[in-house]
Amino acid sequence: MTKPRSKKALYIGLPLALAIGAGAGFLVWDHWFKGNAGYPLAVIKQANEMQDRLLSFDSHITVPVDFGTAGNEADKDGEGQFDLVKAARGRLSGAALTIFGWPEIWNGPNAPHKPTDGFVEAARNEQEVRYKIISGMVRDFPNQVAIAYTPDDFRRLHGEGKFAIFISMLNAYPLGNDLNQLDLWAARGMRMFGFSYVGNNAWSDSSRPLPFFNDSTDALDGLSDIGKQAVHRLNDLGVIIDVSQMSTKALEQVAQLSRTPMVASHSAPRASVDIPRNLSDKELQLIKNSGGVVQIVGFSAYLRPLSQPTQDKLNALRARFDLPPLPNLAVALMPGDAIIAAWPEHKFGEYASALYGILDEEPKATLKDLGDAIDYTVRKIGIDHVGLSSDFNDGGGVQGWNNVGEIRNVTAELIQRGYSEADIAKLWGGNFLRVWDQVQKAAKPLANR
Repeated sequence: MTKPRSKKALYIGLPLALAIGAGAGFLVWDHWFKGNAGYPLAVIKQANEMQDRLLSFDSHITVPVDFGTAGNEADKDGEGQFDLVKAARGRLSGAALTIFGWPEIWNGPNAPHKPTDGFVEAARNEQEVRYKIISGMVRDFPNQVAIAYTPDDFRRLHGEGKFAIFISMLNAYPLGNDLNQLDLWAARGMRMFGFSYVGNNAWSDSSRPLPFFNDSTDALDGLSDIGKQAVHRLNDLGVIIDVSQMSTKALEQVAQLSRTPMVASHSAPRASVDIPRNLSDKELQLIKNSGGVVQIVGFSAYLRPLSQPTQDKLNALRARFDLPPLPNLAVALMPGDAIIAAWPEHKFGEYASALYGILDEEPKATLKDLGDAIDYTVRKIGIDHVGLSSDFNDGGGVQGWNNVGEIRNVTAELIQRGYSEADIAKLWGGNFLRVWDQVQKAAKPLANR
């Protein structure tokens, strides 16, 4: 039986010593590809060689709260999707490690339906735990990993053979109504900030409102007053604004207010899967017009709709629990049933186990699905405005790209589709670094704010 997951999960949906030489690296590469997508040998060889030259960046990896503990050590090739060993194997230059906070929202039928001070404090503590994990990794492995505070830092660390950590933050919820928290986190190294996750917060509407908190679509009509102030504050601080997960109205308002380019750190086009979490053509264009970048995410449910057999099984399950049928994938990922909040825990556990048992049987999206999303976005907004992200440790991963050690498979897919090395370099980090440069240069010294 599938282990029940939390209600939070229900709503989600350095190189240590790059000792592998060119010849040995090719043998390993050949081994990795056995049973995979069947690329021609010449493509495999070209991807292997190219990845060794590229500066590569993944713009969204969540830091698990148990990362660095026994069984999840940073310097061991564990079961997780990210560690320093896998990053070295994949020749990943660096990544945005996300400091994220979001409390468990369901504690039985009498749980409050609005965030409380205790919830905010719990989420803020979760942020702190993740920051300490990042700081501890840098402290413990100084010859292998460091924090990049500027684009030049990132390039320098790549040249030194060290894994570069870019600190990002997702979700304004833990910040409460304290705008000065942005200054605090920027001083600690945060260089990208995303307003939203699942559920509206005091700063912004989410593309996925939560019925557990009595959320409604566009409750704030986009950004609140503090959210609008935050746009200007982030511009002044030289922090990139991440518009992934925002409602359409909130994204549009960021586009109007921000004087710097926007980034969608982990998103996909709505043409792939028609859900509010994905970006419409209009939203893609707004990001391009800002000079920004859309980082296409390797998240199966955003790249390919659920199959009809899976939809049928989900609807049968919902009928068994007296829930209405699912009209589309968006509801499958985010049930949106306020009635579930009143269920006793054992009933929720039974439902969640059955639900995820069904979803776990759905085959993952493929590298082809990811490539199709990249192609579509490039056609719509141009190669200079597209990048790559995994969303590892929070649901990300497609067949052939299941962890950071497999990023060369993505490169092979791009080569197979006819992308040049210069274009692949843009997708794997060049475009993001350009935006980071621009945002940093637009910052205002403290005395001028």
